[in-house]
Amino acid sequence: MEDADGANVEISLELPNEASTEALARRLAPFTAPGDVLALWGDLGVGKTVFARAFVRARGDAFEDVPSPTFTLVQVYEPLDGADAPTYHFDLYRLKSFEEAYELGIEEAFADGISLVEWPDRLGALLPAHRLDIKLTEASAPDARSVVLEGHGTWIARLVESGLAEIALD
Repeated sequence: MEDADGANVEISLELPNEASTEALARRLAPFTAPGDVLALWGDLGVGKTVFARAFVRARGDAFEDVPSPTFTLVQVYEPLDGADAPTYHFDLYRLKSFEEAYELGIEEAFADGISLVEWPDRLGALLPAHRLDIKLTEASAPDARSVVLEGHGTWIARLVESGLAEIALD
């Protein structure tokens, strides 16, 4: 699970349908804390927004309207009573340069919020080293997806704590 220098932990899972993508998001949500960055990697249509929508609802109002921030680039979901931080949902597909992310308040989000970042490759050097990479790809069945969770920094222990490693090893 750890690489040679102990820098990360990686878990591979098969998700048979959209509901299992949503379940994964709900399973990870309780393990997040202020300052966390979840980088959502994958091509168009692989479930990044499905994951983000379920994650936002798991951290707040289960009936929250969670539109894709494709045109607004960022949506902010304030915490409900007792929650620890706002959730920022970034869709950086339309960024032309990483500098544009500053205009979206990404520094504040990375410092104080929980950030879901679609198209994290657009951030270049701004992408934090301590993060959870969620890499979604299409699988053999039409609605199925493969996902690789790669934890860096504090996410190494939290992925193990989440119990997802045991599922992957079965």
